[in-house]
Amino acid sequence: MPQTLAPPRAILIAGPTASGKSALAQSVARRHGGEVVNADSMQVYRDLRILTARPTQLEEQEVPLRLFGYVDGAENYSVGRWLEDFRATLDELAARGRVAVVAGGTGLYFKAALQGLSDIPAVPAEVRARVREGARGRSPQELHAELAQVDPVTASRLRASDPQRILRALEIFAATGRSLAQFQGARTPPLLDSIACPAIFIAPPRPQLFARINARFDKMIEAGALEEVRALGARKLDPLLPVMRAHGVPHLLSFLDGRMSLDEAVERGKSDTRHYAKRQVTFARHQLPGFLWLEGEDIEARALAALEQAFA
Repeated sequence: MPQTLAPPRAILIAGPTASGKSALAQSVARRHGGEVVNADSMQVYRDLRILTARPTQLEEQEVPLRLFGYVDGAENYSVGRWLEDFRATLDELAARGRVAVVAGGTGLYFKAALQGLSDIPAVPAEVRARVREGARGRSPQELHAELAQVDPVTASRLRASDPQRILRALEIFAATGRSLAQFQGARTPPLLDSIACPAIFIAPPRPQLFARINARFDKMIEAGALEEVRALGARKLDPLLPVMRAHGVPHLLSFLDGRMSLDEAVERGKSDTRHYAKRQVTFARHQLPGFLWLEGEDIEARALAALEQAFA
């Protein structure tokens, strides 16, 4: 009698925003009694269901979803915390004999799960608060210039328009007196075995992907994204927090404040999202080498067929 292999501990489905990975993950989970686990850094926040394209309430009833919409926007969520939450979720699902169908567009989450995370010391809360208070009201370019003074190596590796990573490097220097780059050699053990976990990256043709992004943004506005952003803005959160920099949020807030038209805000939100999609693809090509790359037409059907083999 042929030996029946145990199902994999996790199935990984990555892709750029609006590529169809969420629907694919839900289909796989329904077919095989799995649960969809979020690997998108914006979909963890409860404040922005519509604008981050989080699964709908109906979809939540159809298939179990994990690590979606459970973090308050006032928190500075990180890949390190996601790994902790992901580890606990994996252990729980394994204890119940359930497969984790991990889906998202944050390539760093997948890389950390498969390759480990740089062994960077924890930053004390009081140090983080001091650094962020000192950054309040300052532009990302000003913060980058400050980082270049104390940690030129890390500054040279970061874009001046990336305040989140710049702040992280400033926090590490403030807490340890050392460059972030000095900690990036040693890594924590990976949570997943890249050989044992089927992993795919779906990459629809760029014109098709961009058309999806544009159409989805319009639907978000129709579905109430503007009111969602209005409520977020009313909280008066630090503009450097990740949730305040979600695609569309800064421009829609500018519209609500009377600083630009709605048409301009929407077009800028679409443009930011398209540029982000290109960066997601570039990251995956260079940083996720073990993923099966699926391109071209009829991509969802081919991806589903490829994943079915894991349960054969």
